[in-house]
Amino acid sequence: MSDRERGKVWLVGAGPGDPELLTVRAVRILGDADVVLSDDLVDPRVLAHVGAGARVLQVGKRGGRPSTDQRFIDRVMVGAARRGQRVVRLKGGDPFVFGRGGEECDALRAAGIDVEVVPGITAGIAAPAAIGVPVTDRRHGPGVVFVTGQNGADGRPPDWAALAQSGLTLVVYMGLANCSAIVAALLAGGLAGDTPAAAIAGAHTAAQRHVVCTLATLADSVAAGEIASPAILVVGSVVGLARESIPAAVLAARKERRASA
Repeated sequence: MSDRERGKVWLVGAGPGDPELLTVRAVRILGDADVVLSDDLVDPRVLAHVGAGARVLQVGKRGGRPSTDQRFIDRVMVGAARRGQRVVRLKGGDPFVFGRGGEECDALRAAGIDVEVVPGITAGIAAPAAIGVPVTDRRHGPGVVFVTGQNGADGRPPDWAALAQSGLTLVVYMGLANCSAIVAALLAGGLAGDTPAAAIAGAHTAAQRHVVCTLATLADSVAAGEIASPAILVVGSVVGLARESIPAAVLAARKERRASA
């Protein structure tokens, strides 16, 4: 960053967990920041890239848990930028994929603050990849849908019946709490019960866990496998490509955690 870039906000994607999956630009910007507002889903190891003199604020947002008010986050970013500080809003995954990045950009621009977005690897791609599942594969379907498992701003759930008939791989964010209802809605919409499915939790961290099953058994498999949030659900024949091996980075993280315990 140059002095010209003081008084600016960067929305930085922290990726799915493993710090080695950060972009080079994300690492550089973290190192130059004066203030970092970090989401709850950001792996603590990512914060090692923050400069020694920076102020780090934890502004967690998790479903069903106490969360920092969005208006407070916006005020802190605007205030710090107006004081000439270099502000990083550090967000798990990608800022623009279920991360309120668009809302924050609107708030910052309305306040006259310069803002730049630094993309990150979203969990909807990274979590399936951690078990060898490509979200697109021409042998299995024409595309992929990223969808929330929660109701929208209008209070209505996604149109699961339409998605069941789409022929697309379904990647569901924030769907763990509603897993049984989602499964029921997809089955009612005509998706076959033997469609391959998976749930991946804590992808690319030492806590990574997953189950591979069928749509009909997904909710029971999630419970039996003790899959906990944050997790991604994947439904589609492409899940049949899953492998059982664990990425080396995850094994290394687990070893490091055991050593420090």
